[in-house]
Amino acid sequence: MLETVVVVFHLLGAIGVVVLVLLQQGKGADAGASFGSGASATVFGSQGSSTFLSRVTAILAAAFFLTSLGLGFFAKEKADAMNQAGLPDPAVLEVPQAKPAVEDVPVLEEQAPAADAVDVPQASEQQ
Repeated sequence: MLETVVVVFHLLGAIGVVVLVLLQQGKGADAGASFGSGASATVFGSQGSSTFLSRVTAILAAAFFLTSLGLGFFAKEKADAMNQAGLPDPAVLEVPQAKPAVEDVPVLEEQAPAADAVDVPQASEQQ
């Protein structure tokens, strides 16, 4: 129940941030800034008081980050519950690989195993 509420707020916050960012006018969007007027000499334009839209965007962005942390917490709790239920962790599961059957491979008479060869040195265990 609580997780559903957090997901709904997360989606509404994400949509709200996108809409508010698209509604705001950029700082360099003035017509005078392109012709060298006033604040165009500064790197980011003139700094005035923040508008209502920028404050609401900051609040929604903070809420989005908090709901992201909350969803991460819920995901961790679900993973811990699955591990306690006796289910294996999918990250450590190994897929058994089929080994080729040595008996099925025909060996020609002229292909002697290397262990039978006289001139092949054997590995020593004194390393």
